[in-house]
This record gives sequence, C-alpha cells and structure tokens, in this order.
Amino acid sequence: MARATRAGGVGRAVILLAVVLGAGLACREKPLVGAVGRLRLSQERVEFPAAYPGTMREAEVRVVNGGRAPLDVTWTEVTTPFLLMDVLPVRVETGEVPVRLRFSPSAVGTYEVTVTGTASDGGRVDLVLVAEAKPIPDCFTPVTCTTATFDVNTEQCVETVLPDGTACDPGNACLTDATCQAGRCKGSERVCDDGNACTTDVCHALDGCQTVPAPPCPGDGKCRVGTCDPVKGCGLAPAPDGTFCGSARGCDAADVCVEGRCARRDLPDGFVCANASPCQGEGRCNGPVCERPEAIQLAADWSYDARAEGQGLHDMLVGPEGDVTLSGFYAAPVLDVTGKSPVRSSDSARRCMLWNDRLLCMDLPQDGTVSLLERSTGAPRWTFTLAQARPDFAQKTLTLFLARLAVMAPDRLAALFEAYPAGQPRDTLCRMYFLVVLDAFGRMVSAQELTDPLLAECNHPHPFGLASDVVGDLYVAFSKTTNVGAPLQAGAPTLMMAFSSDGVPRWKKLESFRAGELAVVNGLLMPERGTQALSTVDGAPLGSLPQEFGRLVATREVVVPSAPGTSLNPGGGAATVTELKGYGLPALGPAWTYTLKSGQSLGTKELRLASWPVGEGLPPDTLVLTTATGNNQRLLVGVNAKDGSEAFQCSLAYTPRTVPQLLELAPGALMMMEGASTCGECDPPFAYSQARFLRFSMPGLLPANEPWPGTFGGPGHGHHENRVR
Repeated sequence: MARATRAGGVGRAVILLAVVLGAGLACREKPLVGAVGRLRLSQERVEFPAAYPGTMREAEVRVVNGGRAPLDVTWTEVTTPFLLMDVLPVRVETGEVPVRLRFSPSAVGTYEVTVTGTASDGGRVDLVLVAEAKPIPDCFTPVTCTTATFDVNTEQCVETVLPDGTACDPGNACLTDATCQAGRCKGSERVCDDGNACTTDVCHALDGCQTVPAPPCPGDGKCRVGTCDPVKGCGLAPAPDGTFCGSARGCDAADVCVEGRCARRDLPDGFVCANASPCQGEGRCNGPVCERPEAIQLAADWSYDARAEGQGLHDMLVGPEGDVTLSGFYAAPVLDVTGKSPVRSSDSARRCMLWNDRLLCMDLPQDGTVSLLERSTGAPRWTFTLAQARPDFAQKTLTLFLARLAVMAPDRLAALFEAYPAGQPRDTLCRMYFLVVLDAFGRMVSAQELTDPLLAECNHPHPFGLASDVVGDLYVAFSKTTNVGAPLQAGAPTLMMAFSSDGVPRWKKLESFRAGELAVVNGLLMPERGTQALSTVDGAPLGSLPQEFGRLVATREVVVPSAPGTSLNPGGGAATVTELKGYGLPALGPAWTYTLKSGQSLGTKELRLASWPVGEGLPPDTLVLTTATGNNQRLLVGVNAKDGSEAFQCSLAYTPRTVPQLLELAPGALMMMEGASTCGECDPPFAYSQARFLRFSMPGLLPANEPWPGTFGGPGHGHHENRVR
C-alpha cells in the first residue's frame, strides 16, 4: 500500500508538470488580447538656448512607449533651421528612445516648428521646437594696437594684439610715423624749430608745434648776466653797475658789481637797496639808512559772491593767461568770469580742471562722461562716455559717473569712474570702480575694473587721493567713508594703488592712516594724512616727518608741509600756529623754520609756490605763499623757499567769512576763495557751497615752475608732478 500510494503521487506530479509546461507553450504562441501601446514625449516643448548665425545649439527629447506592445509611428518633417541628429523612430518598442535635435540658424530671427507623431494605435503627439538666432554683438571699441572680436562660443569680446608694424594713431600730435610695437603705439618725436635760439620750441600733444618765450639765460653769479642771441643762443655780458653780488647789503657798505667785477662800495643816496614787495615800494639809500615807503593795504580789484548770485560755485581754475573759471558740484561753470564777456555753460559739471590749455569737466553733459572744453567759449573739443565705449561695464552697473580725474602726461589722462552695482537698491553703499586712461584726443588707451577686498566692502569706499609723477605713473588712495552723502569723510585704513601711464597695475599696499590728497616729488609719494614718504617704485617707506604732510608744496630741494593744526573747514584752525617748516629732499631732514611775529598765527592749510622778481639780471626767488592773522589784520605772507627768510608781509583788505580755502596764482595777481560752508578736507571739497572769490593785483608775481606748486597738485588741480627744466 505504501508503494502504491507513492507511485500514485508521482503520477499526479508528472501530469501537473505537463499541464504547466503546456500552459507556458500556449502563452508563447498566442498574443495577449486587448494590450494597448501609449505614445508620449519626455517634453512637448523644446526651447533651445539662443544661438548666433553660423553656430549651433543641441537638445534631446525622448520618445516613450508607455504600453506593453510595440508601436509603429509616422512623423511629419523637421524643417530647417532645426535638424535631426538621430532619426525619429518609426517603430517604438516598449520603453523610450532618445532623439538628439540641433538648431543651426543661418540668419537672425525667431523660429518655431511643430513635429507631429502618429502611432499605429491611433495615438498622437506634438513636439514644438522653439529657438532664437541673435545678431552677433558689436564689441566695444578696442584700444590702440588691439582689435576686439566677439567669440560666439564664450559669448565674450576677445581682444587680440595687432602685429608689430601695424600703423596706428598715437593720440599725440607730437608723434609721427607711429606703428604698433608689442601692443603699444609708438612713434618718432615731431621736431619743432622756428630757427630762433631765444625762443622755446615746444610740441603740444593736442595742437602740435608751438613757440613760447624762452626762460631767461642764466648768469654766472660773478657780475655777469645771461644774454641771448637769436642765432648763437645764450651768452654772458657784464652785469649793470650796482648789481648786488656779495653778502654785504648795507647802504654804507655793499658788495656790488663795478665794470663786471664784484667790489665793496659805499652806496650813493637814492640807490635801490631793497626790492619792492606786492604792498611796499623799493627801498633807497639815504645816507647809511635804507628807507622804504609805508606799506599799503592790498584791496581786491575784483570779487564774485556766489551766495549773492544764488549759485553753487566753490572751485576756481586760473588759466595760463589769467582767465578764471568758476565751477561747482553739479553747477553750470562760468568761463572767463573776470573778463568782459563771461560765458555760462549750458550744462552742469561735477568738477573741472585744466589740461592741454583747456577745461576738462566731469559728467558734462551726462553721467559717465568727461569733456574737454575751450576755455573761452565752452565749446567741446571732444567728449568721452564710458557707457558707450564699454557697454560691458555699463551692464554691470546701476549708475555710472566720474569720481576723480588726474593728468598723467600731455597725452595721458586718468579718469576714475564710480558705479553702483547692478541689482542693488538706490541707497546702496556698495561701489564699483573703473580706471580708464585716455589720450590727448579723448580716445581710450586702457580700461579696467579695480578689485580689492577693501573695495568689496559696502561702506562706500572712495578715492580721496589721485596723483601722478613726472613719468606719468598714477597713484590712488582709497578709504571707506564714515558718513553718507557728499561731501565724503575718509576713514582708515587706506588702500594705496599704483599704475603705469597705460593703466597697468604696478603695486598696492594697505596703510593705517585715513586717505587724503597725494603729492609726488622726486620719487617720493607723500599722503596728506601720513607722516611717512613712500617710494613710487614699490611703496616702501623712505623717510618720515614729525608732522603730517598736509597740503604741501615742494621745490627740487625742499618740501614744505602745511602747518599742523590749521584747517580749511569753516570755523577751523582754532589752534595758534606760528611756524612754517621746510624739510630737505630727499632725506626729509630739517632745513629751516620760519616764525611769525608776535601776535600772529597761520590760519589755513593753503600754500602756493610763487616766483617773485628780485632785481634786474638776477633769477627770481621762489616763495612759499600763505595767509596769517594778527592785530585784527588778514596777512599775505611770502617766505623764501630756499632758506625760510621772510620776503614780505602784506595786509589784505577784505572782511572774511572763513579762512582762505583756496589760493591760485594768475600772472600778476593772487586769486582767493573763501566763504564755502562745507568740509574742505573731504571729497568733493566744499560740495554744494556758495563761496566768495577775490582777486588781488600783484605785478610781477607768477606761478612758480616747480614740481609741486600747491594744494590739489597745483594750479588747475592737475595732480601731476611738473617736469622742471
């Protein structure tokens, strides 16, 4: 029984296995009834990235069969500029099939194509292809010796240096036959010669060859004075009898020239024993005494009160012929204001300065613009707008405007643009800066965005100092600001940056003091609020003073800082300051000390260097001019820059509102600005003020031909170290 049972169980198992196998064979041989294929796309709309004619963009779409049976599909045509990189499947098994598509335009335009797929089960899909072909952008104007083309792959303008020998425009009328050399436009100096040895032939970067009077021929200091022959040039001739030649200057014993030799003589009555000053006639001998007439008070022979006129004028520029331009922060400049027919500009300007005998004005007539104007008419010689020259810069910014200007050379100008970054609110304290170098004709030499961690702080970093040296290298002093809105007050530390005359970065360093104006003399960089002179080569310290440099002046031999404790601010200068000091160059050791008379004190940071005649056949003295107060008088003080001796003190007849806040020299005249109501030691100085301007006639007085003749870089605020002959 047990065996039979087992046998019966085995039989049933064999029968069951046969049934299962048979069922499997039946499944393979007969399709499922009612199975449906479902055709769809991974996306029904494909938008290609924008392309340019001649380029291509690719995309991918997947054709999906969501059912369990294959599908046969027919498709409508894909038309140009769209192309198939893979064939659209005409039979789709279960699953998905990737299909690559391409957009390859040959012309600018917007394109759209619909491709329809119809499946064998009656299903249908629509694939919409959309794309845009943009025009290839124009690149910004490339700088000289560089061409710029648009790279469609990187979508950036790419600059390429032109081959050496390519003809170029040097942007300087004093260079001829210019060609590109290693990316820079170089030429031969134009020769200017009028055939007269007694004139100086010069070449003006904007106007070409010019002839100006030559400086006086030097004497030998031994009773021979310089003379000039138009053919032979400089020579020597006997000095007039009576010319002082030694140390003795008394009326009873003086060293004077007699027949070409220095001899000691008892001077006759009436002999000129003392030179005239602006306010006192010359002294003449009367026996042993050198008698001089009483000094007179100097009264202004011209004045202009911007407050009375309701005008926001607080800056003054004096041209080489003595013409005066008044300007202000977003005020319309008044040209030749001391002349018979003053001209008011129709546009406002942030600030103006002098360059190449013309007015250079910021943001005239619109933000981000600098214009060179004729001094007498205001007609523009050229205009440069950064947003037009570099649209890629403009795209990064919300507002673009000029912050500072500095002369680098007759054919190089530094324009430092300030901007609010794009995407920031209007009251942002974040800033961007772009340094642009222009040639004499207003064409761009170079342009770059300045970057540094200090500039990345959103505390309104600002360039409080900008200056250049005799070879045209540029120096910038940045600091954060401690207030909101103009005029801006500087905080510490200071970022010092140096660039070549073509705008190539040279060095930068961080200093602990607050930023201010900069002066450059003999390879020394002297910050207004610093006490240590820095090397223009690498920023290394080279020497120091026991006081801040302030708004200094300098000859080749001596530097004279503004007196410590004085101020340009309304109500400033409360401390009693009685000394002015000179320090020798380059070691900065003490050279001389000038001390005012009892009861007198210096009251302003304003210093100027002036040339003052001292006698026939003798070179003029270089004087340091400043102002002082004493005995209820306002005084003009002249100090000899060489030894610190007093040349003169003259009383100025005017009723002051503030300390003198700006001094400028015209041929035979001293110009003064006072009465401004805001900070003069910030930027922009005296913004929105309504100042008063005065002129005092001083025949014989001239601006000195020195490397750093005054505050803000000298007359016209050139911020440039002069090349002294």
